[in-house]
Amino acid sequence: MLGTSFKLLASAALLATFTFGGTPASAEGKKLVFALAGIPPIFAVEIGYVAEKEGFYKKYGVDVEAKAFDNGTAAARAVVSGDVDFALSPTPPVIAQISNAGVPLVAIYGMPNPDWVLASAEPGKTCKDLAGQGFGVDSVNGARSVALRAMVGAGCPGVKFDDLKEVALGSGVGPALIAGRLNYSVLHLDDIAEIEAQGKKLNVVLTMKDTNPDTHYTVVVATKQNLAANRDAFVRALAALIDTARFMQDPKNSEAVAKIATNTGHSEAVNKEALKRFLAIGFWAINDDGMPRDKLEATAKLMKKVGAIKPDKEPVSFEQLVDPTVWKDANAMVKKITH
Repeated sequence: MLGTSFKLLASAALLATFTFGGTPASAEGKKLVFALAGIPPIFAVEIGYVAEKEGFYKKYGVDVEAKAFDNGTAAARAVVSGDVDFALSPTPPVIAQISNAGVPLVAIYGMPNPDWVLASAEPGKTCKDLAGQGFGVDSVNGARSVALRAMVGAGCPGVKFDDLKEVALGSGVGPALIAGRLNYSVLHLDDIAEIEAQGKKLNVVLTMKDTNPDTHYTVVVATKQNLAANRDAFVRALAALIDTARFMQDPKNSEAVAKIATNTGHSEAVNKEALKRFLAIGFWAINDDGMPRDKLEATAKLMKKVGAIKPDKEPVSFEQLVDPTVWKDANAMVKKITH
């Protein structure tokens, strides 16, 4: 009798952990709101939309709602204020926020390789032509703004950033360049694919991978308090994103990804081309947590150098910035479910 009772209890415990077919049980009804940049979305955050549309959140037993924000910096602020649970936000402003104000953000996953490009609609432009020009960015001190400062600072040492005029356009910098309202913009790889598809030839003046190859691009962040209170839900959500990244990496899924990504305003053909460009730089981390110490520390040093971190403040340390345990648990969950 005791043996039978033990077996029943063991079976119940197993069912509490996994439902039929190896899928994890749900995260106790906790719903997470995921802030994603761009209205319309930028291609880099499509991992969140693909996870939803392809059923990866459901697969890992977590309820996640995507919420669009004008830019990733605003998304990170919404995490701090408690309006959303987590965000995919650019690493440089996140580091600056934590360093300057001690905000309780922690990174749990990352996309390490920046895709930023400073391009002109006019041929033959170089560093000597930048002073006095207007440059399309998302927002002043936003991700594109920080990228502009970093690329010009490292790639054009004779140019003062104060001589450049930033024009805040959210995620609409590409259309402004196409329409001829600006001659320079900080662009993503999908922006380039869209502009070229419309017959506009771009002159690439600077690229982040050449001027600042050691910098980190973007991180998934949550507050430490919310993460501690709802860790199971965050692990499941991150497991879904890990599985989604691997789905997006597989060429046979390019049509499905391209179709979902039409919410960017790009055509499926443009999205297919953009996807190739993102995969070529290893944009979505699939073999690790995407948060290498050297890149994050280099980015923190750069933020201090360019003045994004106040003179009386020190850059946040790697240990304060990163919680690697969430990814480890999430990756273990993915392995258990998919193997």
